[in-house]
Amino acid sequence: MVLLLFVDLFTDLDPDFAALRQLGGFFVLRTLRSTAGGPEAARTGELATLAKSYERPTSDVRLNSLTCRVDDVSRRLRTDEPRVAASIAHQGLAARLWSVGLGCAVRYGRLPDLDPALLRWDPGAAAPDDLWLTEVRAQPGGAGPAALADTVVRTVVHGHLEPLGEALRDRYGLAPGLLWGNAGSALAGAARELGRWARANDHAQAAARTRALTDALFTHPLLSATGTRTGLALRRRSCCLYYRVPGGGVCGDCCFTQPPRSSPRVASG
Repeated sequence: MVLLLFVDLFTDLDPDFAALRQLGGFFVLRTLRSTAGGPEAARTGELATLAKSYERPTSDVRLNSLTCRVDDVSRRLRTDEPRVAASIAHQGLAARLWSVGLGCAVRYGRLPDLDPALLRWDPGAAAPDDLWLTEVRAQPGGAGPAALADTVVRTVVHGHLEPLGEALRDRYGLAPGLLWGNAGSALAGAARELGRWARANDHAQAAARTRALTDALFTHPLLSATGTRTGLALRRRSCCLYYRVPGGGVCGDCCFTQPPRSSPRVASG
């Protein structure tokens, strides 16, 4: 039955990813076609790719778009701790990547090629105005939940989260446990939003696909140890450090029940 749910959905990607727009801002993926002829077209062509953002800067680090995102988050949250801003920026981008990947998997039964070299990124914009795909082409892959989960892992975990994490560890000293905890939290959040959409729209098949894919994704070694799951909810084993933001507190899935008073490194792993 689960396999049939996926086979029935195996459809062509539409060039504007219209099915993702129904799911909310974090799921939207813009394309160069969608901005063609508009005022955004020229600006979009000047944006750096995510591949460039993940690279070690060869000149002034302040010109790197990932560094610019962290600086922007720092200003918005009024924190003078780069490590805290880097963690929040990481979780936000991880949420966007998971949402696009999981959303395509559930709504289309396949993923587009989301190679970092094909995704342009505006570090100063919030979802859904931050990501543009320069070329729409489907990735090959099977229709069953296990095969589709493998494609999502290859695309999101290995294609994006690993190089993104390496860049942030190198520049800001973030611990691997914190980064993968952020990734697990972002995946659980994307799955919950998909589940809410499916229930609100009486879409039982989408709800079943979401559960099956999320269960399969959380068996990956880098994600399985990030927290304890109950359905689509996650209680993570690390902290994103949001409690250190002025006026911040602990998140709903945090390992802490109240903001810790000890060293800032207590929550890093």
